[in-house]
Amino acid sequence: MSKIAKQHQIHEAAAALKRGELVAFPTETVYGLGADATQPNAVARIFAAKGRPADHPLIVHLAPGAALDYCALDISGDAHKLTAHFWPGPLTLILKKSAHIPDNVTGGQDSVGLRCPAHPMAQALLHAFAEIGSGLVAAPSANRFGHVSPTRAAHVKDEFGEAIGASIMLLDGGACKVGIESTILDLSRGTPILLRPGAISREQIRDVIGKLPIAREATAEDHPRVSGALAAHYAPRTPLFLVPREKIAAEAGAVLERGERVAVLAFSAKPRVKPSPVGVGVRRARPLLWITADDDAVGYAQGLYANLRTLDAAATSVILVETPPTSTPWDAVNDRLTRAATGSGHGKK
Repeated sequence: MSKIAKQHQIHEAAAALKRGELVAFPTETVYGLGADATQPNAVARIFAAKGRPADHPLIVHLAPGAALDYCALDISGDAHKLTAHFWPGPLTLILKKSAHIPDNVTGGQDSVGLRCPAHPMAQALLHAFAEIGSGLVAAPSANRFGHVSPTRAAHVKDEFGEAIGASIMLLDGGACKVGIESTILDLSRGTPILLRPGAISREQIRDVIGKLPIAREATAEDHPRVSGALAAHYAPRTPLFLVPREKIAAEAGAVLERGERVAVLAFSAKPRVKPSPVGVGVRRARPLLWITADDDAVGYAQGLYANLRTLDAAATSVILVETPPTSTPWDAVNDRLTRAATGSGHGKK
């Protein structure tokens, strides 16, 4: 697509947002399903399209340079430091919301999640929308609620089918570079608390504000509800199990011995198995589908959701995922996989 055609498409998408319609668009983390954050009826369409519970809040996306105090109140020095250092980027800040943000964006809470995405197409959309409308786009991930998040335009099409082009406009910005959702940091109650791990770590945040955010699990108090914090989330329809490295090959072999098919995501190379039956060579019919994952946390995260979707589409009995390392760089990946395992299998009959 030419540059002029892309600009035309982005302006069409901005106009759709102003009309209260839905637009799926790329960010550096995952694709989002967006609506004008200042139009309650438009926001309600997001919840209806996703099948999302009404009390599960959305993140509001702002263009670079947008006025933070239009959306939030009592903005702390820490918030200003973090936005100056990490925005645009994969960091969502939870702040006290202003009256400009409708209650259905925040699930009825007095706080709001704000983020400035780094993807150039997302920024172009936000800038174009700011010229004709509010410039504020409420957007969760562009998938059915609880399912594996989309990191490519094709994934969004798989999720919403005929709605794409009918009730949802889709902007194709290629594969997402980060591949997992943003870090969420609560600054609405004074003490910085990490509510969801992401590409930006607690240590990186500490280096900017001079204090290490408290992990959600280390506090007994109630926290604001945020996206992706449910125990079951990011889940394939096929049952998914996390398996230690030393057992992954044996577990896959045991499934094959039962005459069942198995899909595997592991760090090691695919072991030798019996060949497929004569005439059976397509991916969906192979007894064993094995994806060798990147052993670097950044690369693993980038490909995680695409890999899970490939394994899920193979329609095997189970998905086995080799348990990643437990070191700090893997915190966000382990968070997503634990929730995916908890929520998986709901589409099985």
